[in-house]
Amino acid sequence: QLQLVESGGGLVQPGGSLRLSCAASGSPLDRKVVAWFRQVPGQAREGVSCISSNGGRTTYADSVKGRFTISRDNAKNTVYLQMNSLKPEDTAVYYCAAVRWSCGSVYYVNSVDYWGQGTQVTVSS
Repeated sequence: QLQLVESGGGLVQPGGSLRLSCAASGSPLDRKVVAWFRQVPGQAREGVSCISSNGGRTTYADSVKGRFTISRDNAKNTVYLQMNSLKPEDTAVYYCAAVRWSCGSVYYVNSVDYWGQGTQVTVSS
């Protein structure tokens, strides 16, 4: 069974950068579409970015477009989220997920096969 583990979160000042990693084990990730979500306490989980199984298609939420970059290394069974120009409103727990749908403008949070445990990102001075 596929297991996903996120890492790379932490505390960063506004304008700073972080790179999140989503490492898979138990099963190859190379046939899975992977998405990043984030959630603030009391709010719904929202889709942030998505990457197709071969990395050929990527999508981003409007709130992060131009600042975040998703990528994957299937040889390492890992997906990354490079986050630049971070803002306080990016503060959230970030989750990666192996999903059942193709990357597009909609993130179907209820159609996820596997979730990671999440990593906290805090943007504050």
